[in-house]
Amino acid sequence: MPLVALSFPVIDPVAVTIGPFAIRWYALAYVAGLLGGWFYAKRLAASARLWEPLRQPKPLDIDDLIVWVALGVVLGGRIGYVLFYNLSAYLAQPLEIFAVWRGGMSFHGGFAGAALAIMLFSRSRGLNALAMLDLASVVAPLGLFFGRLANFINGELWGRPAPDFPYAVVFPHAGPLPRHPSQLYEAFGEGLVLFVIMAFAVNRLGFRRPGLLGGIFVLGYAIARIVCEFFREPDEQLGFLFGSSIQALSGGITMGMLLSVPMAILGLAIIWIAARGYTRPAAAAEPA
Repeated sequence: MPLVALSFPVIDPVAVTIGPFAIRWYALAYVAGLLGGWFYAKRLAASARLWEPLRQPKPLDIDDLIVWVALGVVLGGRIGYVLFYNLSAYLAQPLEIFAVWRGGMSFHGGFAGAALAIMLFSRSRGLNALAMLDLASVVAPLGLFFGRLANFINGELWGRPAPDFPYAVVFPHAGPLPRHPSQLYEAFGEGLVLFVIMAFAVNRLGFRRPGLLGGIFVLGYAIARIVCEFFREPDEQLGFLFGSSIQALSGGITMGMLLSVPMAILGLAIIWIAARGYTRPAAAAEPA
C-alpha cells in the first residue's frame, strides 16, 4: 500500500459556460500560452542588443506572427496526433478529426506546424527565418507549461502505476491504482526548467547565431520528454512500441520517446552548425 495516495482534485474541465458554449481549461491553456509567448516575444524583439547585426522584427511583425503560429500549432498538433497516435480510429470516423475540443494534440506535430508557419512568415517579411525560430523557441516553454497543467486538470495522459510513491494520484478514469502525476513532471521539465534555460541562453547569446537557440530548445525538449516518458503511461491504443514493462524506470519504448530521438539528433546538429557561424548571413559575419 502507498504511504500516501492523493485523490484527484475535483476540477471541472469546463472553466466557463456561456449559454450553449463551454470554454474548457484546455482551450484556455492554449490561449494563456500564446498570449504569454506574444508578450515575452515582443519584449525580446524590442531589444536591439539581442539582434545586432541582424534585422530586428517590428512590433507589428510579432502581432502578425502569433496568428501564424497559432494556426501552425493547432493544425500541426492535430494532424500529428491523427497520424502518429490514432490513425486507424480516425480513418474509421473521419469527422472525429475535427473534434479538437475532445483533446488529442501532438507536441511533435505542433512543433513541425509552428516551425513551418514561422519559416513562411519570415520569408514573407524578409526576416531571418532561423532567428525567428530562435525567438519562438525562447517563448515556447510557456505554452508547454500551461498545456501540461491543462492535461492534469483534464485527468488525461496520466502516469504509470506508482503504488509505492508517496505522492501518487488516483486519476478518475485510470482505475484504482495510484499513478505518477506525470503531467506535472512534464510541466516542470518541459515548461519551467526549459524556460529558465532558454531565458539564460537568449540573454547570453542573443540571436546573433541564427539557429543556435532553436537547437538548444529542440535538444532540451527531447531530453526532458524522454525522461518524463519513463513516468508516463503509454497511449492506450499504442502501448509500448518495444518492450512491455510498466515500471517507472525500466523497460518499454513509447511513441513519445521514439519521436524525441530524431529531435535530439536534429538539435545537436543545429547547435554544431550554428555555433560555428555557418548560419550567419555573410553581411553579419564576425571579422577575423
